[in-house]
Amino acid sequence: MPTIKTKAIVFSSLKYGDSNLIVKCFTEKEGLKSYFLRGVLKTKKGKLKPAYFQPLTQLQIVANHNNKENLNSLKEVQVISNYETIPNNIIKQTIILFLSEVLSNIIREEEQNIQLFNYLETTLIWLDTHDSIANFHLLFLLNLSRFLGFYPNTSQSEKPVFNLLEGNFTDNLDKNATISGDQLLQFKKLLGINFDAIEKVSFSKNQRQQVLQIIIRYFELHLEGFRHPKSLTILKTIFS
Repeated sequence: MPTIKTKAIVFSSLKYGDSNLIVKCFTEKEGLKSYFLRGVLKTKKGKLKPAYFQPLTQLQIVANHNNKENLNSLKEVQVISNYETIPNNIIKQTIILFLSEVLSNIIREEEQNIQLFNYLETTLIWLDTHDSIANFHLLFLLNLSRFLGFYPNTSQSEKPVFNLLEGNFTDNLDKNATISGDQLLQFKKLLGINFDAIEKVSFSKNQRQQVLQIIIRYFELHLEGFRHPKSLTILKTIFS
């Protein structure tokens, strides 16, 4: 069983039995991996602490990766990029909960993807170190679509309609899969910008909810098996 040292970002942790955890992580070197942590909830003297496996915690791990089985084992864990504001900020915590659910749902590749890992790593640090974060989750998801292969084609962005199914701008209106008018205007505010520019993007509460619903719909149309996030209700409550 090969041993590997790699950075990892926690996507989810599930209690199994009275004292065990099954933890899903996206690793820098080998993509998505699941780990079985036996007795981690019971012992207080072990090297592995339950607090290490909170959603989207960034870790350095030494792990045994068994290619013949789904569940692997962890030998050593160290928290890196310690978050300073996220643990004490209810809005940031809610965003983290929401994004971890989405990521756990859609990212399934068990192979290295350095560009995606770097994107997750740097944007999470950005969230922790900035205060104007009301639009963070919107831009995070929209820019995530670039790594998943369906970022909007903006080559004809002057056209009055955006086709969510095709991912491009058009003149043709289809009620089932297009946006136009004010919906399109709000959606376009996020196209082509980086995170340092989101504090300049102005949305009302209703517009922010509307844009989020558009992005969720966009993901539903492009990702087979995409599940509507359960934490979306909590997110809406926080921003209302």
